[in-house]
Amino acid sequence: MLTLPPPHTLIAFEVAARHGSFLRAGEELCITASAVSHRIKALEDWLGQALFLRINRRIELTRAGEAYLAEVRPALERIEAASRQLRRQAGQTLRISVAPAFGAKWLVGRLAGYQQAHPALEFTLSSSTRLDPMLDGTADLGLRYGRPPWPGLTAFKLSDEIVAPLCTPALAATLNSPADLARARLLRHPLLHWQPWFAAAGLDWAEPDSGPEFDDAMMMLEAAAAGTGVALSVGLLARSYRAAGTLVAPFELTVPGQGFYAVLPPATANQAWIRDFVRWLQHEVRAPHDA
Repeated sequence: MLTLPPPHTLIAFEVAARHGSFLRAGEELCITASAVSHRIKALEDWLGQALFLRINRRIELTRAGEAYLAEVRPALERIEAASRQLRRQAGQTLRISVAPAFGAKWLVGRLAGYQQAHPALEFTLSSSTRLDPMLDGTADLGLRYGRPPWPGLTAFKLSDEIVAPLCTPALAATLNSPADLARARLLRHPLLHWQPWFAAAGLDWAEPDSGPEFDDAMMMLEAAAAGTGVALSVGLLARSYRAAGTLVAPFELTVPGQGFYAVLPPATANQAWIRDFVRWLQHEVRAPHDA
């Protein structure tokens, strides 16, 4: 009978050693830095050896830790390779429920890269802004803009977002100060509120109660790009428009928004292959390129 330490402590050890940080290890593993520290401590207690030196907020491997890592890392890599091979043979389908704008303007352009590295994985994408698909089991994973908690679901942060007005370059040329928005058509979305931006700009204005309203952020951005008015948008969705120059920010002022999250039901939150996909999403969102 094998006598092994808990596998999750070995994984936490390898990731922490690779990053040299409990915080960055937690981001990769979708847990807190404190949880990583507890797993490392459990492994050290099991081994009866200190694996890291904790120096203020830094960590360094001890000699024992370096020697242990040299054995553990290749073993984990072999397990990963063997598991990947079996998964490739079995084939899997990941059912994703994605908010329309996030799916169209960001996700679909990146899925081919992930699928190339995982050729047996298939995707089923559906469009929704509600949580029902994850709660009723028709989706394995949802991608949503908002702020947790979402009762009954596990959320992993993909990005924090900032919010700013956007419009065509021609319209921006007519806006010399935030007060000039009083004569502009303001486009509205139920999750993006103008009043916090007004307040940050020193304008004592209430939330607009008139102007075109959209329940799809992509439609709103398309309308803004067509010259319909000024849209309030989060940065992630506006990347491609700003890169193409079809939308610009008439003012430098931004305000904090909410965030994009991967939202998973309990049945899938602990499945390794789905968590792999979540980690890939987190990496892609933070990557310094636009699409």
